[in-house]
Amino acid sequence: MRKVALLLIVLLGVAHFAAVSRCEEDVAEGKEETDEEDSDDEESDDEEDDTEVKEENGVLVLTDNNFDTFMEGKDTVLVEFYAPWCGHCKQFAPEYEKIAQTLKENDPPIPVAKVDATVASNLASRFDVSGYPTIKILKNGEPVDYDGERTEKAIVERIKEVAQPDWKPPPEATLVLTKDNFDDTVNNADIILVEFYAPWCGHCKRLAPEYEKAAKELSQRAIPIPLAKVDATAEAELASRFDVTGYPTLKIFRKGKVFDYNGPREKYGIVDYMSEQAGPPSKQVQAVKQIQELIKDGDDAVIVGVFSSEQDAAYDLYIEACNALREDFTFRHSFSAEVANLLKVSPGHIVIAQPEKFRSKHEPSSHTFAVKDSTSVSDVQEFFKKHVIPLVGHRKPSNDGKRYTKRPLVVVYYGVDFSFDYRKATQFWRAKVLEVAKDFPEYTFAIADEEDYAEELKSLGLSESGEEVNVGILADGGKKYAMEPEEFDSEVLRDFVVAFKKGKLKPIIKSQSVPKNNKGPVKVVVGKTFDDIVMDTQKDVLIEFYAPWCGHCKKLEPDYLALGKKYKGEKNLVIAKMDTTANDVPNDSYKVEGFPTIYFAPSNKKQSPIKFEGGDRTVEGLSKFLEKHATKLSQTRDEL
Repeated sequence: MRKVALLLIVLLGVAHFAAVSRCEEDVAEGKEETDEEDSDDEESDDEEDDTEVKEENGVLVLTDNNFDTFMEGKDTVLVEFYAPWCGHCKQFAPEYEKIAQTLKENDPPIPVAKVDATVASNLASRFDVSGYPTIKILKNGEPVDYDGERTEKAIVERIKEVAQPDWKPPPEATLVLTKDNFDDTVNNADIILVEFYAPWCGHCKRLAPEYEKAAKELSQRAIPIPLAKVDATAEAELASRFDVTGYPTLKIFRKGKVFDYNGPREKYGIVDYMSEQAGPPSKQVQAVKQIQELIKDGDDAVIVGVFSSEQDAAYDLYIEACNALREDFTFRHSFSAEVANLLKVSPGHIVIAQPEKFRSKHEPSSHTFAVKDSTSVSDVQEFFKKHVIPLVGHRKPSNDGKRYTKRPLVVVYYGVDFSFDYRKATQFWRAKVLEVAKDFPEYTFAIADEEDYAEELKSLGLSESGEEVNVGILADGGKKYAMEPEEFDSEVLRDFVVAFKKGKLKPIIKSQSVPKNNKGPVKVVVGKTFDDIVMDTQKDVLIEFYAPWCGHCKKLEPDYLALGKKYKGEKNLVIAKMDTTANDVPNDSYKVEGFPTIYFAPSNKKQSPIKFEGGDRTVEGLSKFLEKHATKLSQTRDEL
């Protein structure tokens, strides 16, 4: 009996313990549920906080999440885009807080806000913020640029002006041209800059505010210089007429004659460049000494037109010819009899004289051209281009793109230095080049400093040659040839040039290994296979030039692969790609200046590829481009 009682007591104890444990579990579960509910509430609160507008020292804090909601129904808002690390922003902060307090007391109050542009990247992109601080006034949601003084007085005065109910933005200083007013406008302007743009183009959007500011400033000059714009997507006929293939394209017109614009793309650069372009392309020379100094110590050909007066018809023709080439040459003119005597010409002649350092017994020291009634502008320009460089000139980065674009170009690399201490050594090697250059007038010869062209020497495989003098030939189509390193002499150079002329040399091409398996929907092109794949006249080729690190290229990759799969059944169409960081593009017609660059190479026009300029790099966008230019498609778009 005692054992039974003891057993009952034990069982009761176990039951009690189980009940307590269950109770504790229920409490724990309840606590967990409560915690989860609390957590959910906190998350909910956080979500609500995303759109909540906080205030710091009287300035409202806007973000990507709360900006649009806050702007709804607001007539006028002042917004500063800043970066936390920006010194100018930190310096401006106390002034901006004073502005916020002043405008809060205005009747009605005007909100003052700030946006951390390093965090709110969508807003920074949307409002084209490229520097800090950037201040904008939002009028009914539309941005009005503020570029005045960053003081309380100036900013408050400006925003109160914009806040007036009857305020309207001033008319654009930039003229809007269409086919209806284009010819009248450009034909009657002494000089006008015209931008051809596309509304969707990001570069055009970035240029727009700078272009308008430049237009405004130039319109206020004593002699205004007009700036205009053409929507090339709406005015396709105008765009085609002036060979517009990319956006934005800027062109200068002088009384209807078109010239390329090669200047900067920000306000002050545009203003300075156009001010320079509005001036005469040739400078007047009055003293003989000026010409003598240029010939004695100059580094480029001295071009001088000699005329009787400004009323001389030959002078007008000369100025017109100079205008088109003012970027590439320095022109001078004179009405002085003394200058005419020095140059041994009579009025109506143009002289090109080489500086003393580039003169040799193998060529005349100067060339003369007589301007006649039958002379055309192009005749004068051809004279400039033909005689501007000496038999063996000095190629350097500053004149490379202006003087040494003709191919084939024979370049002799060494320590080129025309300063007093090194001139003799420089001329010693140059004299050996002259001995060969005189016998090959069909080629251009130049000397170049090996440090200026270290990368070019590396691409030729000559950077570690160990020789004092190295030689390369830059040929048509981007091909290049290197002379085997050996002690330099005139005869060694002659043998190399003769071998090139006879086609006995193999070009130097940087290339990855040829892929063993290249049967995928997107063919891999390397330097060694460029001619075999891209230049195959039996096939149309769409090729993407990319860089492995390029974000835009990575984004394009799935669409480009899908494009390859879409057209895989087309035997006469190749979708290809090439890593241009690891391979040379051995053809100058395929210029790569950014990534990705896409060209379509039609089977019948391999030397005239069509560059993809559209913004729609989707399968559909690329398909439209490809099918528009294809010459070998066997299926229609609907069948595909």
